[in-house]
Amino acid sequence: MNRVHIKTYGCQMNERDSEAVAAMLRARGYRIVADENDCDVLLLNTCSVRDAAEQKAIGKAANLQARKKRQPNFVLGILGCMAQNRGAALLEQLPDVDLIIGTQKFHQVPGYLENLRAAQEAGVPIGETIVDIGEEAGSQNTIKDHELEERQITAFVSIQQGCNMDCAFCIVPKTRGDERSRPMDDIVAECRALAAKGVREITLLGQIVTSYGRRDYVHTGGVTPFVQLLERVHAIDGIERIRFTSPHPRGFKDDLVAAYGRLPKLCGYVHLPMQSGSNRILKAMNRPYTRERYREIVDALRAVRADMYFSTDVIVGFPGETEEDFAQTRELFEACNYDMAYVFKYSIRTGTPAAELGDQIPDEIKEQRNQALLEILQKNSVRRNQQLLGTVEEVLVEGPDKTGQRFTGRTRGNRVCVFDADPRLVGQLVPLRIERASVSTLYGELVLSGVAN
Repeated sequence: MNRVHIKTYGCQMNERDSEAVAAMLRARGYRIVADENDCDVLLLNTCSVRDAAEQKAIGKAANLQARKKRQPNFVLGILGCMAQNRGAALLEQLPDVDLIIGTQKFHQVPGYLENLRAAQEAGVPIGETIVDIGEEAGSQNTIKDHELEERQITAFVSIQQGCNMDCAFCIVPKTRGDERSRPMDDIVAECRALAAKGVREITLLGQIVTSYGRRDYVHTGGVTPFVQLLERVHAIDGIERIRFTSPHPRGFKDDLVAAYGRLPKLCGYVHLPMQSGSNRILKAMNRPYTRERYREIVDALRAVRADMYFSTDVIVGFPGETEEDFAQTRELFEACNYDMAYVFKYSIRTGTPAAELGDQIPDEIKEQRNQALLEILQKNSVRRNQQLLGTVEEVLVEGPDKTGQRFTGRTRGNRVCVFDADPRLVGQLVPLRIERASVSTLYGELVLSGVAN
């Protein structure tokens, strides 16, 4: 019972959590396998942002229960947000699951598996499902181990967990708990260790990453703790690029905007969730900003870096959203000229304030509004990529592309590039002349003479 496969649903935070669990298991002697058919233990790290995400994980777990009938010693676990949200109630649909582990207990997974393995070796039936979804002080400090691949160039670093924003549509405060930040010295040490192993780009992660340390550290000279952390990571030798996600518009104070002008390693790419362009809907969502303030932030960032790239999150069909509300969202969406966007049709999440609201929007109207924004996004992406034709972009070479025939990397604006290169350039910043573009990918040739040969 030492071969483990972890299947991850949802966001980058979930990916990072899964990686940390894998590293902890490997340290205990477990093997992490890529093929779920080759494993003795299968862990589903789940998402609860939308009901569809939960149903997908439940469907997968239901199918795997048949495997337990054939393989009595096969262990099936559900981790993460859905486990936290539903807890033991999952057993009504999934009675044969062995583990249900919440978001503050990832570090307990190795110990629970050890208990299950000991029972199996002793010939004792597993018995009741292990359910652990309790809160645990300091749990944010346990997501620190990394499972790096050979010559891995980029890495996620968790700096903060939980959320205190209480947006009306969002289940995250329930699944992730209150805001909890890691010590700054620990984060910097982790980044320094990653740099020593060859990592060149760090992405700082948090539910509301810009809220980092606001209760734990003082503002120094008008500089927030999050920007203080950016400064310290920026000073690490070997780290060439810094990104972060997901922020909140409220976190974009003057010091963070100015940081894009004075910290060269901070990439000119911002994920700035809008959610709606209607002040009336923003208020109903409990989003503490206006469309006017949002536009001010976008304009301020572009004033610091004219070539700033933006992505966003938008929800269409929030309860009570009128045609006029959506028209305001569409207008702001067009004006901000996003390079990437995640457009969601509002999904009722039981336990959130919005779930109790009347005037739910019909699915067909949600779909129409969703498509309208996606059409704008596609035109924006094509136009922005076409503007890059013939230009030279700085690209961090990450490794072979999916075909294994060419190489891939990203621009500072987070555009994926494909090109010919020598393997020795992995981890290097190189100039790439853009020769061709699709909606989501740039294709080019290295400017350096003879490098691609």
